[in-house]
Amino acid sequence: MAGVSGGARIAVRAAAVVTGLVAVGLVVVVLVVDLDTADKVGTLIGAVLAAAGLTVAVIALVRAPAPPVPAPPVVRAGQGGVAAGGSITGSALGANSRVHAQPPAAAPAPGSGPAADVRAEPGGVAAGGDIAGSALGDGSEVR
Repeated sequence: MAGVSGGARIAVRAAAVVTGLVAVGLVVVVLVVDLDTADKVGTLIGAVLAAAGLTVAVIALVRAPAPPVPAPPVVRAGQGGVAAGGSITGSALGANSRVHAQPPAAAPAPGSGPAADVRAEPGGVAAGGDIAGSALGDGSEVR
């Protein structure tokens, strides 16, 4: 029973022992009493065990843990740096930088954003998405 915890292992073994004892008990009822009584006892035991199995299945479904939620990516920039979790479009970053014509804003793709951490070193620029139509650096210009 690889991958089964200690408590679950004990429960499985106990269920196997109880099942074996019930089978032996039914054989004894057949031999001592009669087949009709053994049939009724077996039907009753089967119904009780089916109800117990249904109960265990419902409890297992209700207690099933939710899948873990991944931590959001970290976006950070060093001194004088620029970091964006998504795309950078039509931005002027740096002293005397200019963007003369604003490019049309593209709609972000569903689920867009950084899949991993975004980090800009001091004075650097980093984006979790695309960089388009942007003037990056001192004195840069986009027309």
